[in-house]
Amino acid sequence: MKAVMVMFDSLNRHMLPPYGCTWTHAPNFARLAERTVTFDRSYVCSMPCMPARRDLHTGRPNFLHRSWGPLEPFDDSMPEMLRDRGVYTHLCSDHYHYWEDGGATYHPRYKSWEFFRGQEGDPWRAQVADPKIPPCVVEKDGWLWRQDWVNRQFMPSEELQPQPQTFRAGLDFLHRNCAQDNFFLQIETFDPHEPFFTQRKYKDLYPHPYSGKHFDWPPYRKVEEARDEVEHCKYEYAALLSMCDAYLGDVLDTFDKLDLWNDTMLIVWTDHGFLLGEHDCWAKIWMPFYEEVAHTPFFVWDPRCGRKGERRQALVQPSIDIAPTLLDYFSVPCSPDMLGQSLRDTIAADKPVRNAGLFGIHGGQVNVTDGRYVYMRGPAQSSNDPLFNYTLMPSRMNSMFKPQEMHGMTLAEPFLFTKGCRTLKIPRPPGLSNPAHQQTLLFDLATDPSQKNPIHNPAIEKQMIDHLLALMRQCDAPPEQYQRLGL
Repeated sequence: MKAVMVMFDSLNRHMLPPYGCTWTHAPNFARLAERTVTFDRSYVCSMPCMPARRDLHTGRPNFLHRSWGPLEPFDDSMPEMLRDRGVYTHLCSDHYHYWEDGGATYHPRYKSWEFFRGQEGDPWRAQVADPKIPPCVVEKDGWLWRQDWVNRQFMPSEELQPQPQTFRAGLDFLHRNCAQDNFFLQIETFDPHEPFFTQRKYKDLYPHPYSGKHFDWPPYRKVEEARDEVEHCKYEYAALLSMCDAYLGDVLDTFDKLDLWNDTMLIVWTDHGFLLGEHDCWAKIWMPFYEEVAHTPFFVWDPRCGRKGERRQALVQPSIDIAPTLLDYFSVPCSPDMLGQSLRDTIAADKPVRNAGLFGIHGGQVNVTDGRYVYMRGPAQSSNDPLFNYTLMPSRMNSMFKPQEMHGMTLAEPFLFTKGCRTLKIPRPPGLSNPAHQQTLLFDLATDPSQKNPIHNPAIEKQMIDHLLALMRQCDAPPEQYQRLGL
């Protein structure tokens, strides 16, 4: 058995032809839907990048116990479990967060790995002098923005960008190893994550009148820009989406050329979506997790059942379901700590795997959906207390926890999934409450798919609270999470 997983970052479901978009140029996503099963009720679990990847490895939610961080010593890692049972696992990625403090334990779980540099503000090319930045650019503050413009100088052509190099390496692996058996290949690109840096041929797919400033990197805040700027940024995203589509097409061509459809699973998914002016918001994580962020594209080809060109209505969460699905595919037993479900029968016949799914970010609203209703439970107090990080790897995206943050730590009793290990219980630093995550909201997606009008229905709210509580208990959520949410 063989499997290939193509993973994008910030891929918007509502901008793909298989999900009804008519204006983006993405013919290979349409072609993908013809060759796979397309899931209509696919949702995130832990947000954002590395929390979703811990979900992917461990098959269980990250966000109730800790924020962004590495794999823990007690974590079961799906790629490592496959590797240890004789499946060759290889990672090709340009997602630079794997190589920071908060992600440094993920890539060694694979048998081998390749990394291609230069995305966003990856500290790649060294330059002491300030880079030359066009005067039309909307300036952002900070080193990330500066480093991005240093990096761009070294990518004047498409083949030098990280995404093409990532896909080229993945396809090289397939060409060299297609006659072998028992391998799992993960091709993972940071795109179409912001900044929406791409080449002219993709921008030319979206001609539009615009004379404003260079704007391909939206800020994490409310929209303050004029309508023409918002539309221009949306086209910049679409151009990068079309670049992603082109390299997805190369994967499909390779499956055709090497006749991989007969014995190779193909999974295509993303960690989350991205707001491009919807709800008057840019980006992700700081606002409630609206459908544009939480409701994701998901495609699977399973050669065992051969289903293609079909839709599935079962409620799934790829970030926790992919690990059990791949382990089942390779006949490797799941860890008892995994809470995701194998989707084998769902792919074949739309068998339901859950009544509701839990999703969120550490310290934010805890959200639950049953596929029709979405319930966003905010904290009971504006202080958002009590809240702790439970970890043995106290680091964030690109830094360790500061010593003063550790002064109030204690040792927690083991959770059900920590294999008898006591974790550090580290208090949340003061001043991190997010007003946008304070609200409790209930939406009916059947009558309000754009989530513009929250409803008040005590009976439905009670039903969703029951789902939320059952799922939190299943996750062995820390006791104070119930107190924080007033439950």
